[in-house]
Amino acid sequence: MTTENDLGGHTCGGGCHGHWHGKRGGFVLLAVAGALYLFALSANTIAEYKYIGRDVPGEQTTISVSGDGEAYAAPDIATVSFSITNESKQSTEARKVVDEKMKKIHDFLTASGVLEKDIKTTGYNLSPKYEWQEQRIVCIAYPCDQPPGKQVLTGYEVTQSVEVKVRKLDDAGKILGGLSDNGATNLSGLNFMVENEDAVQREAREEAIAKAKTKAEELAKDLGVSLVRIVSFNEGGNYPIYYGRASAKMELMSADSGMPPADIPVGENKYTSNVTIVYEIR
Repeated sequence: MTTENDLGGHTCGGGCHGHWHGKRGGFVLLAVAGALYLFALSANTIAEYKYIGRDVPGEQTTISVSGDGEAYAAPDIATVSFSITNESKQSTEARKVVDEKMKKIHDFLTASGVLEKDIKTTGYNLSPKYEWQEQRIVCIAYPCDQPPGKQVLTGYEVTQSVEVKVRKLDDAGKILGGLSDNGATNLSGLNFMVENEDAVQREAREEAIAKAKTKAEELAKDLGVSLVRIVSFNEGGNYPIYYGRASAKMELMSADSGMPPADIPVGENKYTSNVTIVYEIR
C-alpha cells in the first residue's frame, strides 16, 4: 500500500518504516556515546580527586630547638634632646624670643661641627596660658547663680623641642654645656648609640642560629632520626642593652666655667638574639 506524505507530498511505501528504524538506531547510538563520554569524564574527575592532597603531609613529627647569641659594639654616635621655652603676653613676642634663642643655638652647633642633617626639630607648640581669677560678688538672693570666678587669658607659651646627633663623641660634653649656655632648657639624654645596628644584630643572630643548628643535629643523632627540613623559624631579642666596658673623658662644662672634665662612661652596647627553629624529622 502506498501513502502520501502530508509534509513533503512524497509517496512512501514499506521502505519508510525501515528508514525510521535507521534514524532511531542513530539516536540510540548517540545517546549511548554521550552517556559513555559523561561516564569517562566523571571517572577522570574522580581520579583527579583521588590525587588531590596526596603530596600534602599529614601530622608532622617535629623537634624544636632554640639558641641565643650576643654581640657587642662601641657606640659611634650620641644623641641629646633639649627644648626652648618662653612665655609672653603676646604670641608673636613669645615666638620671637624662641626663634632668636634657636638661631643662637643653631649657630653654636654648626660651629661645633654638628651637621645640618643632625639637627632636627621634633616639636613646636604654641599654647595659651590661663589663670583662674576669683570674683567678689554680693549675693542679694540665695542661692547665688553667679560663678565664684573665671579663667582669664594671661599670655602664651611657645616650646620648641630639638634632637641633636653628635658624631664626634669627644665633643659631646662640650656641646651639652654649650646648649645650656645658649638658652636651651630641659636637657635630656646623652644617649650613646651604634649607627649601623643591623650589622651587629646580624652577628648576634648568626651566633644564635649556629647554636640552634648544632643542638638540632646532636638531638637528632641521640634520637636516631634525620632532620628533613625547617618547618618554622622565630626570632626575639635584637634590642641593644647598655654594657659598660669602656669609658671616655668628656668635658661636661661651659666654655668659661673652668671646671675639670667629667668622666662619662661610653661603654658598649650589647645586642642579643634568641631564635627558635622547628625541624621536621624522619
